[in-house]
Amino acid sequence: MNKVWLVVLVIVLLLVIVPVFMAVGARNHLVALDENVNNAWANVETVLQRRYDLIPNLVNTVKGYAAQEKGVLEEITRLRSQWGEARTPEQKAETASQLEGALGRLMVVVENYPELKSNQNFLALQDELAGTENRISVERRRYNDAVRDYNVTRRRFPTAIFARLFGFGSRAPF
Repeated sequence: MNKVWLVVLVIVLLLVIVPVFMAVGARNHLVALDENVNNAWANVETVLQRRYDLIPNLVNTVKGYAAQEKGVLEEITRLRSQWGEARTPEQKAETASQLEGALGRLMVVVENYPELKSNQNFLALQDELAGTENRISVERRRYNDAVRDYNVTRRRFPTAIFARLFGFGSRAPF
């Protein structure tokens, strides 16, 4: 009779312990992936901040040459302020995308001013901005990779059960 109780006790313990270990393992894995996403976003924010800091110098340099292109310059200034006020990664990503388009239009304006294209200060700023745009692209890709890994893991069975249980929601790519 004691052997039967011992077998029943072992089975009950296994039925309790195994799911607990699975839940702990799934939660820890999700925490690690979530932190990877947060770290990747912090890297994106760093390079976006670099772009944000370069914009006033670039706008001021272009202003002297292209006063009649006031609309593009105002839009860039407005988007720069909007990015500075954005609080969530989604808001910052949306504003950064709009700012990217406005900076592209600014470069088209620059093409119409040969004397501006030969200005050393502008050329240095343009090179720095191009390097920053490359960094943004790299960090955006890394962030999106981290988000993909997190979201895929979060949706896989049985992790999906624990993700819902522990409140791990979906993350948005940039």
